[in-house]
Amino acid sequence: MAKSLGTYVVVLVTVPDVETGLKIARELVSSRLVACVNIVKDVKSIFLWEGKVDEASEALLIMKTRLDKMDDVVRKVKELHPYQVPEIIAVPIVYGLESYLKWIDEVVQH
Repeated sequence: MAKSLGTYVVVLVTVPDVETGLKIARELVSSRLVACVNIVKDVKSIFLWEGKVDEASEALLIMKTRLDKMDDVVRKVKELHPYQVPEIIAVPIVYGLESYLKWIDEVVQH
């Protein structure tokens, strides 16, 4: 069974390109703030910015970590991200394979 609700999160971050995503992902994993980052390329985003509907081709980072690391994750992403207002959204993991969640605990520094 999974550990308590809210202990683990999936963090979604859009980036302008895969290269930026790789830079952010490598830094977050090597600093042990997240256990894993999946990079999904060719994401089409449509959004309202400065009063206009805009479109962008982006990549999506899907990160797995613990909720108690979010302040550090946000700080590091903002430091490395080129956007003025980067998307950084954490979604709680309501269920996870116990061995996978244990692995997150082992990887993410305490």
